[in-house]
Amino acid sequence: MAFSVNTNAGAFAALQNLNQTSSELTTTQNRINTGLRVSSSKDDAATFAIAQTLRGEVAGLSAVSASLDRAQSTLDVAIAAGEAVSDLLIELKEKAVAAKDSGLDTASRSSLNDDFEQLRDQITSIVQNAEFNGTNAVENNGDAIVAITSDDGSNTITVAAQNLSLSGSNVALSASQDISTQALASAAVTDIENSIANVNTSLSSLGSGAARIELQKEFVNQLSDTIEVGIGNLVDADLASESANLQALQVRQQLGLQALSIANQAPSTVLGLFR
Repeated sequence: MAFSVNTNAGAFAALQNLNQTSSELTTTQNRINTGLRVSSSKDDAATFAIAQTLRGEVAGLSAVSASLDRAQSTLDVAIAAGEAVSDLLIELKEKAVAAKDSGLDTASRSSLNDDFEQLRDQITSIVQNAEFNGTNAVENNGDAIVAITSDDGSNTITVAAQNLSLSGSNVALSASQDISTQALASAAVTDIENSIANVNTSLSSLGSGAARIELQKEFVNQLSDTIEVGIGNLVDADLASESANLQALQVRQQLGLQALSIANQAPSTVLGLFR
């Protein structure tokens, strides 16, 4: 190899190796700092694009979970109202059956009728107040309960509204019905028995809808977790491996600096030729 004070090939090679080591060290330190093997498209464009798409799906599933939570809460309110109406109908039946007794005196019948009317009106109060987030699924012309189930919002679950108001499709009692006479009490018993059967059917429908939404929530949570794990498998750094790599690169960097220092001293040996 020719001796030259103008060109130091050894120093160039040592510098290139040192720069390469420094670049790898920077990459390793970035992975340790972020915990990510792929933190930007510069690291791995294809993997980053896939991860971003999956992150979009997770974000969509987060909205699905919120929608299902809202639907579940709305259903809980509707079911609570339905159960309260069912309990009131049972109490109303007790009053109506008692009022069918031909041996009742006027005061007793009047007292039973007063209790009957209070219980009857309570049904209206419960139904009107069975609202969650602006949705009432048990009033007349009530709102169906709808929840999205897919990350793009294209699929939904719908639970039909159940009319539990007086004189509605399920509760045959009218807002003015009473048991002030034996005949009226007898008619009320028939209406109440039909209403109890109808309300039980409505509660069954609401309960089935609630169970379906609960199952969907569990699936969405599992799916979201699975996708998160998949994203991690794609982009997360193996910190144990990176830690070992960091140690090796730091040693290489120190050796590279020493090699560059030695290479930079090479031109000074030319002076020995002129002594």
